[in-house]
Amino acid sequence: MADDLGIGDIGCYGNNTVRTPNIDRLSEGGVKLTHHITAASVCTPSRAAFLTGRYPIRSGMVSSSGYRVLQWAGASGGLPTNETTFAKILKDNDYATGLIGKWHLGLNCESSNDHCHHPLNHGFDHFYGMPFSPMADCAYWELSEKRVSLERKLSLCFQMVAFAALTLVAGRLTGLTWGSWMPVILSTIAATVLLMAWYFVGALIVHANCFLMKNYTITEQPMRLQRTTSLILEEVSSFLKRNKHGPFLLFVSFLHVHVPLTTTENFLGKSHHGLYGDNVEEMDWMVGQILDTLDKEGLTDSTLIYFTSDHGGSLESQFRNNQYGGWNGIYKGGKGMGGWEGGIRVPGIFRWPRMLPAGRVIDEPTSLMDVFPTVVQLGGGQVPQDRVIDGRDLLPLLLGNVQHSDHEFLLHYCERFLHAARWHQRDRGTVWKVHYMTPVFQPEGASACYGTAVCPCSGENVVQHDPPLLFDLSRDPSESHVLTPATEPSFYQVMERVQQAVEQHQQTLHPGPLQLDMLENIWRPWLQPCCGPFPLCWCDREDSRQ
Repeated sequence: MADDLGIGDIGCYGNNTVRTPNIDRLSEGGVKLTHHITAASVCTPSRAAFLTGRYPIRSGMVSSSGYRVLQWAGASGGLPTNETTFAKILKDNDYATGLIGKWHLGLNCESSNDHCHHPLNHGFDHFYGMPFSPMADCAYWELSEKRVSLERKLSLCFQMVAFAALTLVAGRLTGLTWGSWMPVILSTIAATVLLMAWYFVGALIVHANCFLMKNYTITEQPMRLQRTTSLILEEVSSFLKRNKHGPFLLFVSFLHVHVPLTTTENFLGKSHHGLYGDNVEEMDWMVGQILDTLDKEGLTDSTLIYFTSDHGGSLESQFRNNQYGGWNGIYKGGKGMGGWEGGIRVPGIFRWPRMLPAGRVIDEPTSLMDVFPTVVQLGGGQVPQDRVIDGRDLLPLLLGNVQHSDHEFLLHYCERFLHAARWHQRDRGTVWKVHYMTPVFQPEGASACYGTAVCPCSGENVVQHDPPLLFDLSRDPSESHVLTPATEPSFYQVMERVQQAVEQHQQTLHPGPLQLDMLENIWRPWLQPCCGPFPLCWCDREDSRQ
């Protein structure tokens, strides 16, 4: 799974300027899905849905307050312990299970070492990687998710409190005020604390979020970004060699191509698309290294490989004249946009030599949630019957035993708000898309929410459409032409049928506590993973491997 990769960034999906020969050969030797949809347009809820086969609103992996993803490794939110991942089911069926790379689904609930949300508590035998997510702030980059905003707020607060302290001092010295010196002392202490916080907030973010773990042990805090690629490949190779004689499930969750786009020297300046293109080409090389390891260990013919991205490319990731986010091809919108196709249509490639037909292309609507029942049943497990599973077994479609996907409807949420829905009307061969809400692009006439990190899900910068917008994705995949009763005779029929499906779906929702709301998504020092006595969070246990 790539991170923030646009569907238009890959050769086999139409890009002829970024070199992705290894991903392309996966497609040539397997099955390519062209209508593959994520359950969310941002990291945390999309990954939760992928692992559980369920819309993230069912597991509470959403927010109602603008916090789209987990904000801190030291927050209490995360994938609930009562959720079942495909890794857990395969582990119970004697598979060796590993996760290498990005997690971003939480760590702790009540203490810094209870590991309630940790990958090892969700079915993985082995974990190596980043419990949180790569961030521009990890590299003190020119783009910033938290640091710049926090520095500005702390600076403003410091100036206000310092001004108040100086005013009180001046009043006492000139005789204009009288009484206790305690307000002066307290305001001076507060100003000093704010000044220190302003000075150290960048380091706090790096140490709090940018670290590596191996199972339950922190191995590098903060992480040294330039060597992470080689460490991840080394772990992948080691896992495959250790487990090649038995059944295994390995989830390689790349840190590429999320900012800060850390790229090794061999790939810097080599692409036609700046640092982002360099990073994509390095990720493709990593895919090639993994495929080579499978070949060397004699595992190629017996291994099912799946490649995807957690959502579409980020259009707003730009600074000055540099674009640091992906390209979503012909599709409108990008990362963070609840319903627009560019944020949720992603690559989907399956390769399984001697089992799946090479070079097959499937245009049917499918979902990342489909991986759950597909993998569970291939691994000899049973799909849980005590909860709603929204994914559908893909194997009959991949093998060519059936013509159509099992998905008649797919829903598209942004936080807890339903932004859009699609209906695959099989008897007409049509895929309809209904938008109930869409973000307001800024500035006017733009194709994204420039000036913000990501488009909002609700509020004044989101339009609620009455009647909803209707598109025919079969003829208009770019969502360029809004259909009306005057231009589409089936307009009211489509609206009525989709609304019925939405109501039926909503009757099945029994969501638990929202894991990404503010109280579960703020930094709590007592939950902060730290490889030394807090706040001395510094260690490097990777030097011995270099």
